[in-house]
Amino acid sequence: VYLLPRPYHIMAVKRRNHGRSKKGRGHTNAVRCDNCARCVPKDKAIKRFHVRNIVESAALRDITEASAIEGYALPKMYMKLQYCISCAVHSHIVRVRSVADRRNRAPPVRKFFKGKR
Repeated sequence: VYLLPRPYHIMAVKRRNHGRSKKGRGHTNAVRCDNCARCVPKDKAIKRFHVRNIVESAALRDITEASAIEGYALPKMYMKLQYCISCAVHSHIVRVRSVADRRNRAPPVRKFFKGKR
């Protein structure tokens, strides 16, 4: 007996948004991963905003003591980092989650948040 294939083959879907935040757009521009320079769609890239002091903490006290202006706040470096999925998982920026945990779309709890809630 020859069996015909089913007319509608349903493929497994790992994520509701297919790992992107594109929705109605047909195409998004590519950005480069800051770690490995891979081309990644802008909506798929893992984006993190990194704020750090221009001067490292070891030299911070020396500069404040030598400064002529009292209470001068040193400027900060603001960097928007974009990673491909591979680099983000490898450097623990995002973590692999189980099938049940992938359904959770709530943002993770921010541990080091200094402002009001």
